[in-house]
Amino acid sequence: MNIFADFSDRVLNAVRALGLEAQEGRTLDFSRVTIEPPRDPSHGDLATNAAMVLSKAAGENPRALGERLAAVLAEDPDVAETSVAGPGFVNLRLGDGFWQARLGEMLGLATDYGRSQVGAGHKVNVEFVSANPTGPMHVGHCRGAVVGDALANLLSFAGYDVTKEYYINDAGAQIDMLARSVMLRYRQALGEDVVDIPEGLYPGDYLVPVGRALAEEFGTKLLEMPEVDALVIAKDRAIDAMMALIRDDLAALNVHHDVFFSERSLHAGNGGAIRSAINDLTMKGHVYKGKLPPPKGQLPEDWEDREQTLFRSTEVGDDIDRPLIKSDGSFTYFAADVAYMKDKYARGFEKLIYVLGADHGGYVKRLEALARAISGGELELTVLLCQLVKLYRGGEPVRMSKRAGEFVTLRDVIDEVGRDPVRFMMLYRKSDAPLDFDFAKVTEQSKDNPAFYVQYASARCHSVFRQAREQLGVDRFDREAMRSALHRLKDEGEIALIRKLAEYPRLIESAAEALEPHRVAFYLYDLASQFHAQWNRGTETDDLRFVKVNDPELTRARLGLVQAVGDVVSSGLALVGVDAPAEMR
Repeated sequence: MNIFADFSDRVLNAVRALGLEAQEGRTLDFSRVTIEPPRDPSHGDLATNAAMVLSKAAGENPRALGERLAAVLAEDPDVAETSVAGPGFVNLRLGDGFWQARLGEMLGLATDYGRSQVGAGHKVNVEFVSANPTGPMHVGHCRGAVVGDALANLLSFAGYDVTKEYYINDAGAQIDMLARSVMLRYRQALGEDVVDIPEGLYPGDYLVPVGRALAEEFGTKLLEMPEVDALVIAKDRAIDAMMALIRDDLAALNVHHDVFFSERSLHAGNGGAIRSAINDLTMKGHVYKGKLPPPKGQLPEDWEDREQTLFRSTEVGDDIDRPLIKSDGSFTYFAADVAYMKDKYARGFEKLIYVLGADHGGYVKRLEALARAISGGELELTVLLCQLVKLYRGGEPVRMSKRAGEFVTLRDVIDEVGRDPVRFMMLYRKSDAPLDFDFAKVTEQSKDNPAFYVQYASARCHSVFRQAREQLGVDRFDREAMRSALHRLKDEGEIALIRKLAEYPRLIESAAEALEPHRVAFYLYDLASQFHAQWNRGTETDDLRFVKVNDPELTRARLGLVQAVGDVVSSGLALVGVDAPAEMR
């Protein structure tokens, strides 16, 4: 149960019971009524602004209206106390029985607690990573990979039909350079002395095995055939090898895509898919022949002062019109984007999400404009930009990887600190804020390391059950037996912990709506903090221990609370893509 949605209905019913009538020329706007936790927990469990936002239209004093509303809400059997604060906030304190009942529901649902149907099965495509297949993934790709994967997990948990997609940029100049780089390594494998890598080619040692494999497969045959034919073979082998490397790196990060879409497939058959997409835009009046004014500042290499085929993107929200076909008849890079988005729309997606690096900010408006043009405004598109990650070790910047040649690889980071700290910390800042990743700090076993602190909560939950089984001589604890004892939970720390658990369904829905998976990581840290605090209270006061050998019923009740914490931590960590350990090693 989302208690905030539940009490929103209860508050609106109470407002209607007051018989409010809008004054002449005014409207009672119930959409502005909110139910939130009060800023000061001492004021209660829930607070509503209903009296404040409705008083003017109803012609009443907000505080007086708040007093009337509080009196009606006080009759609710789950409400233990009401009060009016400030200019008219109505605060509600709920009875212990309400919280005990919510905990019972949590135990019944286990790790499905918090799962929502707010997405109503709407089809969502989340495209993320989409790194050029020219080398191993570097740490700059890491954040987008984690954000995209966790967001897709979150949306699926919230009831959306989600597809995780990777767009393989296997066409264009960078792939030609990759093929030439591999041919250089191929000649090296055949015994040619290669001292310097020419400028423009990829220098990383990761291409050495690809060149060696070509030499083993073809011997000297590639040198004996026309260069254009040899480059085609080298290109195919290089793309396959690089995508295998990328998939392996992603798997090490616990990232698995549902679809790998090849850009080259759009260029197949003389660019048939691209031509079809441009024709569709033309039929809708979005394409014309013309010239573009020179951009301000330095001219880009691909700018042409000639008539081209242009997308009339300024009429659908873009800053400038975009070239589709150059004056020589070749497609622009954006033309493939048109065909790709058309393909996504044809697959029935209702919402497209792109997770891109911060350096792709210039793509946002053109993609939004393209979505409007292709779908007539039906397709919802959102671009999430991930800011840079800076690596440190004990406060000192981390140097580049020798194997990659010019960057720190994702595998370097995972191998040093482990997958779980990498994933959790990549979500412990909002994606549009810069992130400093310090190898020393993310491996600390302390409260200052959020990844450790949350996983330690999971391990501690399991530890409590091991202790209970040992001390009580019981093999297992039945959830139904734990639920039957929940009426024994009265301590303020226990109730506060249940309240925190009760926020989880709302957290899932709000994070999914805002497309902000980092909220899950923040929530898990807060929950872990409260759980550890309650455990510490038990070490100081014997009566508050989770396991009370002389009171089996109270023990079952408290184990029910521990079980619910473990369930939510496991659920949340699964969304983040991190393991929920039974013990820390």
